[in-house]
Amino acid sequence: MRFFLLMVLFSVSCPLIAQSGSGIEIENPWSRATTPGAKIAAGYMVIRNKSAAPDRLIGASSPLAGRMETHVTVRDGEIMRMRQVKGYDVPAKGSFEAKPGGAHLMFIDIKRPFKEGERIPATLRFEKAGEVKVEFQVGREAPSAGHGHQ
Repeated sequence: MRFFLLMVLFSVSCPLIAQSGSGIEIENPWSRATTPGAKIAAGYMVIRNKSAAPDRLIGASSPLAGRMETHVTVRDGEIMRMRQVKGYDVPAKGSFEAKPGGAHLMFIDIKRPFKEGERIPATLRFEKAGEVKVEFQVGREAPSAGHGHQ
């Protein structure tokens, strides 16, 4: 009984895993706080595909951004540059991580600064899974393991 109660408490305290009926789960969606006047922000997360078929993140939107794009960071000589890509492949029974210095979602033409502690709503669009609603936790750093799952 004690184990059951602990599991219930854990599930209530960490309800932030967004799922679609097709096996896509989004974990730890987060973004950094932005400075006043900033027009862009980046979003990071882990996408888990529990299904037996691969999928692809093909787009995203947020009511707090004019548009969202999928980007990667690439080295161009001594300079790191961001490049827009058409999406991210998520393997069957696998995962894809968008993280600082690599792949990330760009919130472009943000309507106001992202403030530490708030959650930014967004909708991710997948080729097969369709739309998955998420909330990006805004902080200074990435959420620690076990916190901020979405």
